[in-house]
Amino acid sequence: MHDRDALARIPLVPSNTAPPAPAYPWPAPYGAAMFLSFDVDAESAWTSKDAGHAERLVTMSYGGYEARVGTPRLLALLDQLDLKATFFITGWAVDAHPAMAEAILRAGHEIGHHGYHHLLPDPGDPWIEEELERGFETLARRLGVVPVGYRAPYGEFTEGLRAALARRGILYTSSFRDDVRPYRHRLGDGAPGPIELPVTASYDDWMHGLSARFSPRPIFPREHVLSLWKDELDEVRDWGAMVTTVLHPQCSGRPMRLRLLREFLTYARSCPDLWIATGAEIAGNFRHHEAAGTPA
Repeated sequence: MHDRDALARIPLVPSNTAPPAPAYPWPAPYGAAMFLSFDVDAESAWTSKDAGHAERLVTMSYGGYEARVGTPRLLALLDQLDLKATFFITGWAVDAHPAMAEAILRAGHEIGHHGYHHLLPDPGDPWIEEELERGFETLARRLGVVPVGYRAPYGEFTEGLRAALARRGILYTSSFRDDVRPYRHRLGDGAPGPIELPVTASYDDWMHGLSARFSPRPIFPREHVLSLWKDELDEVRDWGAMVTTVLHPQCSGRPMRLRLLREFLTYARSCPDLWIATGAEIAGNFRHHEAAGTPA
């Protein structure tokens, strides 16, 4: 049964009141873009579901794979392909695995904010700003980084979180799934918010190949995922739009997934019209054209 009173309280307005994304040009000579990004949750991916997992050591080992194997392998692959990416890291992962986080930074990649405990932001939760501040503090203390980009744990958002990010000066977020180009958020009071670099849902490797016990998801073979990723990339290139990856070292850092990612990124690099960039670079391009008044 539906709660009819709750249904009646749903606002009769779009959930996102920002105007459609402007078709700002990509840097020459490119006609489309890929935001290459990774989510580094480590064990916080599992403790955020159930704090009791901290004492279930095999469950925790799925997240621990990131620091021991997955992230080093991915860093080597990106170096081999001469690519720079954005790594959204939970504060917990930075505190627990400082050497892993330092290696990402040392390799020249962008570090983004991904919460502290990887907790789902839910409307009314009292800890949303505490998680935000603790993440900022950890990145500054451990890495000397003031992040300009944020990706919400579990990819979820609230208006309070969006306003808090604007107050903290975040340049861009990357969580929403409602466009194929960057756009500027509009806050609840009508004020401009951060730039959004929308996520491309099909490029979330967790959906296709998470190697974990008790997962209800099947592991799709390389041929299926590679076909899906290539087809979407080619269509987005025809549109002159952008794809955004959400890759996890505890998934794409596994041998069968790394081979798939190597083949896909090699293909992406072979596309002369595709700008493969970090979030800061793509958001900076948007801000440049916005400030210049470039026609959409």
